[in-house]
Amino acid sequence: MKIFVTGATGFVGYHVARALAAEGAELRLLVRKSSNLANLEGIEGDTVVGDLMRAETYAPALQECDAVVHVAADYRLWIPDPDAMYRANVDGTRDLLRAARNAGVRRVVYTSSVATMHFFTTGMLSDEDTPVSLEDMVGHYKRTKFMAEQHAIAAAQDGQQVIILNPTTPIGPHDVKPTPTGRIFVDFLNRKFPAYVDTGLNLVDVAEVARAHVLALTQGTPGRRYILGGENLTLKQILDKMAAITGIPSPTVKIPFAVAATYAFFEELITGRIRGKEPRATLEEVRMGRKKMFASSARAEQELGFRVLPVYPAMRAAIDWFRSHGYAP
Repeated sequence: MKIFVTGATGFVGYHVARALAAEGAELRLLVRKSSNLANLEGIEGDTVVGDLMRAETYAPALQECDAVVHVAADYRLWIPDPDAMYRANVDGTRDLLRAARNAGVRRVVYTSSVATMHFFTTGMLSDEDTPVSLEDMVGHYKRTKFMAEQHAIAAAQDGQQVIILNPTTPIGPHDVKPTPTGRIFVDFLNRKFPAYVDTGLNLVDVAEVARAHVLALTQGTPGRRYILGGENLTLKQILDKMAAITGIPSPTVKIPFAVAATYAFFEELITGRIRGKEPRATLEEVRMGRKKMFASSARAEQELGFRVLPVYPAMRAAIDWFRSHGYAP
């Protein structure tokens, strides 16, 4: 099978490309001129230099492909120019779907995010059928992923074979950037996590997320959304698990959201606006943290053969990788 893959130089995309290559797929990997190709080391495939925001740069490479796996996304919780995120995540997804349709590509797997779901302050589980709207989306990242997902759903309704995957919070090795989740690990390892707020995440092994992409190519139902999750954990539980792995003390001070919001406000103002650097905390993160992002992966288990795995091994693998690559002592 010949597959066009976007985002392979990123965290999840790297693992997806490896999983596809291991199954014998012939890969065409979309990369930008500025991409760091180090994360492609060991992955067999042809690189295609192009830009998601300029379909003419990659459209010829879609010819004769059997499938597209679209993992690439601008994943940041603070961005000086939000328009760039909308162009990449929303317009880029819309244009890629159109280009794949025009090239006669049979199947598209689109990597969305659990961020497009509606969540609750109580920690009640969400699933693919929980009612949600654009008004539920906090911040530009969630809004762009929700809007991009709507393009994928519309394409499927028009007859294009598009399967939508919604990973929760992937963790594991090769988080080069790192992602906002990876920064939680890096800050903890560098003892820059003195306190926590009462929030929760669903952590999932990135390797199992990658395996689900392979399964979706043959098992997924077009137009269906599939949450790919692991363990539902409070932030305190996550920090305690990291403490058990590393021996670094877990923070014991819980701060109110009002205090966290005040800190984030000044971080955005001073570090972000005045110094032009990425702030360590953002108001978007604080607003998102008011709800526990707990979710059920029952549909993916039943229809794709996805596995909900204990997250401890993936956490250890992430910590070992960050340490061995100089992100932390």
